[in-house]
Amino acid sequence: MSEQPRQPGRRPAGGGKPSGKQDGRPGKPYRRPQKDPVRMLAFEALRAVDERDAYANLVLPPLLKKARQNEGFEARDAALATELVYGTLRRQGTYDAVIKACIDRPLREVDPPVLDVLSLGAHQLLGTRIPTHAAVSASVELARVVLGDGRAKFVNAVLRKISAHDLDGWLERVAPPYEEDAEEHLAVYHSHPRWVVSALWDSLGGGRAGIEDLLEADNERPEVTLVARPGRSTPEELLAAVGEDSALPGRWSPYAVRMAEGGEPGALEAVREGRAGVQDEGSQLVAMALAAAPVEGRDERWLDGCAGPGGKAALLGALAAERGAFLLASEKQPHRARLVERALAGNPGPYQVIAADGTRPPWRPGSFDRVLMDVPCSGLGALRRRPEARWRRRPEDLEGFAPLQRALLREALSAVRVGGVVGYATCSPHLAETRVVVDDVLKGRGAGFDPVSAELIDARPYMEGVPALGDGPDVQLWPHLHGTDAMYLALLRRTA
Repeated sequence: MSEQPRQPGRRPAGGGKPSGKQDGRPGKPYRRPQKDPVRMLAFEALRAVDERDAYANLVLPPLLKKARQNEGFEARDAALATELVYGTLRRQGTYDAVIKACIDRPLREVDPPVLDVLSLGAHQLLGTRIPTHAAVSASVELARVVLGDGRAKFVNAVLRKISAHDLDGWLERVAPPYEEDAEEHLAVYHSHPRWVVSALWDSLGGGRAGIEDLLEADNERPEVTLVARPGRSTPEELLAAVGEDSALPGRWSPYAVRMAEGGEPGALEAVREGRAGVQDEGSQLVAMALAAAPVEGRDERWLDGCAGPGGKAALLGALAAERGAFLLASEKQPHRARLVERALAGNPGPYQVIAADGTRPPWRPGSFDRVLMDVPCSGLGALRRRPEARWRRRPEDLEGFAPLQRALLREALSAVRVGGVVGYATCSPHLAETRVVVDDVLKGRGAGFDPVSAELIDARPYMEGVPALGDGPDVQLWPHLHGTDAMYLALLRRTA
């Protein structure tokens, strides 16, 4: 099957639309394509993700807000548009394999807008309960609007081929058997790049069941989790505001509330006022563990060395305020530092926000009692929330993060006084971003670097009640085991 090239439209004399075939034979009258606002919005979001490297969780909210105002979107329209965008992105690898089996050219030769329409159609056919005829006709109509009639015929032909089998039937056809190529089988079945499957499997360890559970969890829509910032809000207030039928307490954090039925966090008064926020429970646990780990001597000055966009800083600031401690929140990028200021506004205790590079800090060595360094990373631990990240990242990206991660941890250990504690955190379970970084810094691996006088503290006791934390002393959280992002935390005490 070959894609039909876009042809310039031919108009009859007088500028009217063609009424049928122009060779004298009867034909169907021309019908103007009908815009479906839900699918148009989903297509616009996918194009922004592809063309501008945007993130769906940032692109979608303003598009939905505009649609509510201009298109009269209701809750069910917004829910369908959200499912189409996130479902298509999560299952992109699987749908690419299916589409590839239905065309006679390499996938890279299909224009990206055409591929987006095909992927949206494939998701409706294979990943939702939308009836086959409705999924095909709606997708073809979308293609007529955004691609033209010629390409819409190509879309129609491909989607009718896809509709011949359900998802399980296609997976049997396009994925190699597990026994022949386990990583590629899992990559196609669970829609992850092969290198990501390999890296996650190495970090998780164990056999087939664990890695399949993890990959499946990555493809599930995560709950919206709120944090009640201590001294400013309470979980009880949030539970009441969300509603008993729509909210659940956190699994592990005493400050967490889960919006089990979804909803708009920004509509809650406590969130609008900054007394509460949206924060994954894994991030809450990291901040709480650093605050709970014992330090020797004074406990007056805390540092968040990579504070943007401010979620952990806001929770740390509230916890510090309960003890009368001061928090310095530092963020390299000025625009992200402004987000930190917004998150900390109204904090009951003393704090300061600065824009500074954590690898060349303005503070003196040994200035702080506690330091959190949540370093920039690949983000492989948050694929539930940012499914497009799995397709953007490459193995070589980790080589770019590695020097920065090591430099930030070294500076964090320099910033803390003897007897103080550093929390090294990352939203990635990749060993190259977690244990390898910590081990290299402690042992002084790398040109011109000396070993650091610090020791690992067992972090598990400071995540009280959380199961399956491994052998320690560091902690790796997992979506399938804990319902959180795959946050990593190592606690280190400065010894000299």
